[in-house]
Amino acid sequence: MASIAQKQLFCWSDIEELGDLERLMLVFESLPDEELMRRLEAQGGSCGRDDYPVRPVWNSLLASVVFQHPSIEALRCELWRNGQLRLMCGFPAVEGKSAVPTPSAYTRFLAKLFEDEQNAAELRRIFDALAERCCRADKRPHRPELRL
Repeated sequence: MASIAQKQLFCWSDIEELGDLERLMLVFESLPDEELMRRLEAQGGSCGRDDYPVRPVWNSLLASVVFQHPSIEALRCELWRNGQLRLMCGFPAVEGKSAVPTPSAYTRFLAKLFEDEQNAAELRRIFDALAERCCRADKRPHRPELRL
């Protein structure tokens, strides 16, 4: 019996072999979040004030997921320790460690994300777009649900 070798379109081991910062960059490049960023920026600041820009705070929350931080405080410790991560997230280099958002800034940002119905709807749209992309690549008919 003859077999036909096929190159895989997506191989999970390729992702696992990447370093943490490379995986984070893949997330930044793949996430269809531009509309959400524009909405949040139009609402003024990231946390009700202009101390911490929207995009770096959002990017740091994505980093928290990629790096599996168990809490916002664990994320803040990593940002405080890791200057390269701060730069990748978009925090101003000149501010150094003082660019790391306070716990209350993250609380306000998360409240803005989940308590505003339009922001929450945009998060669902992002999730649905990613789920659809994965289902097309995997050729599965079902899609997971996002529960906020």
